Amino acid sequence: MAATTHTVTNQVPPLVGYDVFAADRALSEAVERHIEPGVLPAAREELSTLGQSAGSAQAQEWGAQANEHPPVLRTHDRYGHRIDEVEFHPSWHRLLGHAVAAGLTDAWGRPAGHVRRAAGFLVWTQAEAGHGCPLSMTHAAVPALRTDPVLAAEWEPRLTSYVYEEGLRPARQKAGVLFGMGMTEKQGGTDVRSNTTRAEPLSGEGEYLLTGHKWFCSAPMSDGFLVLAQAPGGLTCFLVPRVLPDGTRNVFAIQRLKDKLGNKSNASSEVEFDGTWARRVGEEGRGVRTIIEMVAATRLDCVVGSAALMRQAVAQAVHHATYRSAFGGLLIDKPLMRNVLADLALESEAATVLAMRLASAYDTDTEEERAFLRIAVPAAKYWVTKRCTPVVGEALECLGGNGYVEESGMPRLLREAPLNSIWEGSGNVQALDVLRALQREPQALDAFLREVGKARGADHRLDAAIKDLLTELADLEGIEARARRLVERMALVLQGSLLVRWAPPEVSDAFCASRLGGDWGTAFGTLPHSLDLASVVNRARPVAE
Repeated sequence: MAATTHTVTNQVPPLVGYDVFAADRALSEAVERHIEPGVLPAAREELSTLGQSAGSAQAQEWGAQANEHPPVLRTHDRYGHRIDEVEFHPSWHRLLGHAVAAGLTDAWGRPAGHVRRAAGFLVWTQAEAGHGCPLSMTHAAVPALRTDPVLAAEWEPRLTSYVYEEGLRPARQKAGVLFGMGMTEKQGGTDVRSNTTRAEPLSGEGEYLLTGHKWFCSAPMSDGFLVLAQAPGGLTCFLVPRVLPDGTRNVFAIQRLKDKLGNKSNASSEVEFDGTWARRVGEEGRGVRTIIEMVAATRLDCVVGSAALMRQAVAQAVHHATYRSAFGGLLIDKPLMRNVLADLALESEAATVLAMRLASAYDTDTEEERAFLRIAVPAAKYWVTKRCTPVVGEALECLGGNGYVEESGMPRLLREAPLNSIWEGSGNVQALDVLRALQREPQALDAFLREVGKARGADHRLDAAIKDLLTELADLEGIEARARRLVERMALVLQGSLLVRWAPPEVSDAFCASRLGGDWGTAFGTLPHSLDLASVVNRARPVAE
């Protein structure tokens, strides 16, 4: 065969060696907007450093290796002793170590901590999403532990540490620890009040022995876990350490690892407790109330994580179209491809702007912002995570057959995309949670409407959507059956209001025309042709100016 038949042309160079943070205009502008000037330079520098690492060939290789070599369960050692350990590829530990060193488990005690962490989480998990699970749960465990000042004093400094130490040892011997969570059981799933795991009090203050199982327990090699169990006083939250203070292993029998659709690098397990030592967190019978702040924080990470997946998928699609020629010109210059890319870019930017607005509310931490979060977090969790899978799927299609092969990285993004919609309560759970807030906490709706109202009068389509939303909220008949429709509209109106206030006119115009004004089809690439789509696409290009 002639050598000339092997000449390779018109192939796209890999998207590598770039600053993931600086190249993301929507994210970098959100950081500028939500962080006060005195803190901003340090935050910008740390995020740019992290962005350069995330865009490096090394980090991308770590992500690929962690997924190509998934964790392996070792239940027993060579002599038959139960050890219940999970082995991870070295790349998994490198990813986690880099993330912890970048402060991705430290948000609660530093200036603008939540915005800085959310931005970092959005940047770094674009290299690999699976290891975001232990990072998220470790970060989210802090508010639950603060219900017990003694436990918080013991554990919080380790949870927010910038040092990652792998291996099972007593927590007091480690400079930093990771936490997991175990709530769901075989018979109940999301209905945690039907849990059957029993907690029997011991003579020591707050000490119990647990007997039961957990159907989903992620990151089982973490140092501690917050779990729910039935104590004499009702469903209660407990802290379960993997290793007891005297150095012995706690009873934590890992029965098997889940064989999941995606999220391959992360170990999700089924765990049995049989006389497992635990320390009560909060009061007996108030387990859900104790752990609810952890759930809220991890739900926000579902929004941020989905925004990260969308951003990486869109960046890959725009990058491909920038370099790939077809039918006599670059794909990015073809009107129909430009329409598709612009549509995807709108979805990605709306998700990022909303995620960062929620993170800023955590930093502000006023009564008004807490009320806003009560309704905005489940609404955002419902909508943004739902949009992730179709966005990633369409972005993959932009690469054609090249996007369907593993080497492109797009199949891994697509397999990961549905996870955040399921984790921490699927769509119906989020919609019903919004309904509960509407019915029981009028201050939450007031805060939501005040936030949306800040953009009133700036776009007639947004104004009309707000009016329609108020009409829907006034009619509570059959509200549960139409909860998804209502929550979708709430999320879209909130995204529209944020974009009208903060995004360039071409972005907010396109979003309001399509998502709120109804000038849109049922697939991506159906935006009105009269819009400034070229500017929308150019803004989404993963190239820092």
